[in-house]
Amino acid sequence: MSPFADERALTLKSRKRASPKFGGTTWADHLSGKRSQAVTWFAALSVSVLVLILYAPVLGSLVRQWWGDPNYGHGFFVPVFAGFVLWSERSRSRAQRFRPDNFGLAIIVFAIGLRILGMLGAELFMARLSLVILISGIVLFFAGRQVLRSIAFPIGYLLFMIPLPAIVYYQLTLPLQLWASGLGATGLVALGIHTVRAGNLLYLPNCTLNVVEACSGIRSLLSLLAVAVAYGYLAEQRNWKRGVLAIASIPVAIATNGLRLVATGVLSYFFGPNVDSGGVHVALGLGFFALAFALILLLHKLLGLHLRQPHSARVGP
Repeated sequence: MSPFADERALTLKSRKRASPKFGGTTWADHLSGKRSQAVTWFAALSVSVLVLILYAPVLGSLVRQWWGDPNYGHGFFVPVFAGFVLWSERSRSRAQRFRPDNFGLAIIVFAIGLRILGMLGAELFMARLSLVILISGIVLFFAGRQVLRSIAFPIGYLLFMIPLPAIVYYQLTLPLQLWASGLGATGLVALGIHTVRAGNLLYLPNCTLNVVEACSGIRSLLSLLAVAVAYGYLAEQRNWKRGVLAIASIPVAIATNGLRLVATGVLSYFFGPNVDSGGVHVALGLGFFALAFALILLLHKLLGLHLRQPHSARVGP
């Protein structure tokens, strides 16, 4: 052994003895951990900037579709809500130990591969999905599994901002159109309005209602599902009850869309087929979406849930 090595060891020991302790760790260890986290955050920030540059075309097309396609207008809400959750629960993620995992590098490479394949094959869904996968890989690589687990919900929630593949979208809209027209015809007949249904056409005595793709209810279904998941996360701690609220949003959206068609048929029967246009059409859509969300809140209460559960103090005699 070198005498210089002994001297360095003695010096290190003396520094540790002289350093004040914080929760069982010395000041030197505490400072080293802080520096390590700072370096990790700086590296993650640098990589994030590179990701924004790489995905600028993808993000641009995504925003344009949110703006131009009413079916995905809720896409603007999704990253805002995910950022809100991430910020409000920042203390939870900061409390986790940073343990970088090299498996995250494999996920990053896989996500970039998906991005390239999506670009070459003009497959927007694949390219957009790769962004969420890439974010997960970056967090895992720089921060570790514990941090990734602590922010899994806001990252996963970003999936709601990605429009469905065209083949899946059209597979959903046709049965939704048929269900909506069936519910609409049943409701109109129950109200005493003679209605004959042929596929997605509703023949009323004075007009014909065509339940087109836009009236299938896919728009309200996707939006209500995103809102129900967000509400369940904020209002409930138990995952199975969150799942009940999310799953219930699907039949609720279908049922309220059928009621909207009934309202449209009634207005068309009494005031003519041109009444359901412009402001009236928008008002009906917003009104029945509000009704759908109110039903989710009602289900929440029926399950014995409350957004806030104040602890009442007991006052002794």
